Amino acid sequence: MTTNSRRARARGLLFSLLPLLLPGAWPAPAWAAAPASVQLEDLTGPELRERIAGGATTALLPIGGTEQNGPHMALGKHNRRAQLLAVRIAQQLGDAIVAPVLAYVPEGSISPPSQHMRFPGTISIPESAFERLLADAARSLRATGFCHLVLLGEHGGYRASLDRVAAQVNREWAPRSACRVHALPEYYRAAAGGYAQLLASQGYSAAEIGTHAGLADTALTMALDPTLVRADRLAQAAGARHPGNGVAGDPAKATAELGRAGVELIVRASVAAIRAATQPGQ
Repeated sequence: MTTNSRRARARGLLFSLLPLLLPGAWPAPAWAAAPASVQLEDLTGPELRERIAGGATTALLPIGGTEQNGPHMALGKHNRRAQLLAVRIAQQLGDAIVAPVLAYVPEGSISPPSQHMRFPGTISIPESAFERLLADAARSLRATGFCHLVLLGEHGGYRASLDRVAAQVNREWAPRSACRVHALPEYYRAAAGGYAQLLASQGYSAAEIGTHAGLADTALTMALDPTLVRADRLAQAAGARHPGNGVAGDPAKATAELGRAGVELIVRASVAAIRAATQPGQ
């Protein structure tokens, strides 16, 4: 090969590689294209500060509970459900961040065991400890820069505690700030009342719908995280046929499709209530 031929070949190789050397020629790494998370735990401190400065001044605090859910549903049902629903609510709001899930809640006395504490795997804390934890979590989030702290409670048993904490902290803040803690009863009402009514309108009986680990409770969980439900045990989980198994209702007919209507109802009701509560002057 002549000297000129070698030079021509080198120039050709250089020109073929040139596009790869230009900015933007290489594809962005997968993490760079990932959508921005709405979960506080996924963010760095500076990233969170930037989000708040950009208008994300509402913090959602999902509150679950670690308790028995019959023979067919995992102990962490409330925790996983609260997290996933909070993320969906935050995504629709557009100006909210989801705090870590609170998994330790009052579930009955430990000794002698009462309520859900009569079953293995349940974790309970005193009501007073629960309320102090909630209040200090709200104060911490306020110190970070959030103005509206929304309590999303999965469990009817601690509704009164959420109301007391909201009232207590709001009294502290009222003289100096328009910021508030919102107990948001609409979240639980949509799950426990509105969804039950929706199922009843479709022909399901109150004995099926139930109040704990029955049709409504199980279908909601299947729609959000089906790995938490043991489908092969649904037919044998009816509380009426198996007294003392921790189920109030009959989950035999539960499906993810049936639960999706409940998920949509809870998210829609919660988003509307949060927007109304956080309007200036409210």
